[in-house]
Amino acid sequence: MLGLAKRTGAKILQASTSEVYGDPAMHPQNECYWGNVNPIGVRSCYDEGKRCAETLFFDYHRQNDVKIKVMRIFNTYGPRMHPEDGRVVSNFIVQALQGEEITIYGDGSQTRSFCYVDDLIEGLIRLMDTPDEVTGPINIGNPHEFTILDLAEKVVRATGNRSKLSFHPLPSDDPTQRCPDIALARKVLNWEPQIQLEQGLEKTIRYFAALIADARTSKQKPQAG
Repeated sequence: MLGLAKRTGAKILQASTSEVYGDPAMHPQNECYWGNVNPIGVRSCYDEGKRCAETLFFDYHRQNDVKIKVMRIFNTYGPRMHPEDGRVVSNFIVQALQGEEITIYGDGSQTRSFCYVDDLIEGLIRLMDTPDEVTGPINIGNPHEFTILDLAEKVVRATGNRSKLSFHPLPSDDPTQRCPDIALARKVLNWEPQIQLEQGLEKTIRYFAALIADARTSKQKPQAG
């Protein structure tokens, strides 16, 4: 892919991730922070894979003049997520809508920031429209920080269901804090998120509610034959 970009002169985007920061010792995380990643932990295949990808992108940029854009994506959510993708927002919404217990790992005090998908796409487009000398990496995410327990309680209230919270052991190397410093995105892209969590959850819950209702209707239809 990088070789093709060189031959055609195209710009190429790497959708990197906030996971390159690992379990950060700096908070919030800015693009100059090198991260705190366990290279042999259970999450390392993803964390180190993304870090290696950034390395390769910048090597091709320096050695072969490939035009690159590197965007570090923080937690993103919204309609069209798969109900079983394992992400915390979709997990909580689907569990609440189905009247199941909300699964929380640890005590729920770990923090995340949640960027609505429309804001993410706007940031992506603006990054791709920058001059060639703007390579990134640039953080794209919502700097408003919530605990996982906050998120669970917001989902329960927004769905109107009375799901109970179920606490389970925290997975190994799970980050305790995750929040982007988006000063660079504000300066270079004139970008910041416009849709805050409550509004985004409302849109996302409507999507999943319709998806679950359709699935139930399909199961109730008599089978031909």
